[in-house]
Amino acid sequence: MPGKFVFPGGRTDPADSRIAIESGLHPAEEARMTGPARRANAARARAIALSALRETYEEAGLLIGTPGPFTTSRPDWQGFAEHGIRPALDRLRFIARAVTPPGRTRRFDTRFLAAWRDDVALALPGGGPTDELEELVWLPIGDARQLDIPVITRAVLDDLEKRLSEDPGLSPGGGVAPFYRLRHGRFQRIPL
Repeated sequence: MPGKFVFPGGRTDPADSRIAIESGLHPAEEARMTGPARRANAARARAIALSALRETYEEAGLLIGTPGPFTTSRPDWQGFAEHGIRPALDRLRFIARAVTPPGRTRRFDTRFLAAWRDDVALALPGGGPTDELEELVWLPIGDARQLDIPVITRAVLDDLEKRLSEDPGLSPGGGVAPFYRLRHGRFQRIPL
């Protein structure tokens, strides 16, 4: 989305499910991401969470995990190995799921995950190696809403802010993780 402020994101690669990790998803977060309505089993939820860590590194230069030795033969994960960061999924919180509206050239079934700034083990100056993002910024949620952001980004920020007001620690399994979709021309928010 050129010219818009967005979250880092991308596809889940097949190799993402086979990466060694420091810690898995918290069981309560895994339960929120799995099941028939969420179209994911435990292995898929793990792969989604790992792809979120990989994409956040590639696009924003943020490595979420624990400092320590990490080796892999997977090219997309070499940044974690080079910087000695073991991927850790227990820090992630499932915030929302959204499916791109029908009729779009490219459609996505996206999960939005959050982590605290303190969970970033290493932030590379200048961002990630892919240079996909034009500008990297950390902003309070209210300031982010003032930017040119997609509708779904605004909705997810609203959900995150509401959850933080009710649960400032983002407890595992806490809050509602809504599912957003367009059905019969109407934008829907369905609590999961």
